[in-house]
Amino acid sequence: MSSPLISSPPAASAALGGRAIVFGDDINTDVIIPSRYLVSIDPVELGAHAFEPLGPAAQARLKDSRVVVAGRNFGCGSAREQAATCLIGAGVKAVVARSYSRVFFRNAINTGLVAVECPAAVDEIAEGDEVWVDYAAGAVTVGGRAHPFAPFPPVLREILEAGGLIEHLMAKFAKERG
Repeated sequence: MSSPLISSPPAASAALGGRAIVFGDDINTDVIIPSRYLVSIDPVELGAHAFEPLGPAAQARLKDSRVVVAGRNFGCGSAREQAATCLIGAGVKAVVARSYSRVFFRNAINTGLVAVECPAAVDEIAEGDEVWVDYAAGAVTVGGRAHPFAPFPPVLREILEAGGLIEHLMAKFAKERG
């Protein structure tokens, strides 16, 4: 019997994660979500096509995963926001990479997808490992070992906890009016 997608996180308030799917360097936005699907903005519809160019085996592995792990320059290519939203629609809770395209990183945060740079964790994570990301404390935990990264500043945590930038701004404006 396989382990659950998500079991218990380490004792931390902002920890999220589950089973990992691992990719290499330079994963392009065209690989994350092919351009022919950009007519949709529905995360679930987009998520059905995440990593489609890599074939059905990669898509099946993604369905059993909640954390995407990658090497350098994850999300390079175009500035399409759908590259982050399709991962959310596919059930991904976090991305851990050596580095990101700057635009992908901002799109991830703005859409409510946790994206952290933690090369030490990337070196240790194998396909199927259970990975937990605590963006407030600044730690990626795998195999009971915590790997530190710079914790997210309060404003980024607020955006993520609201579910993205639009939701964050709507709540902020409602509070100011009210």
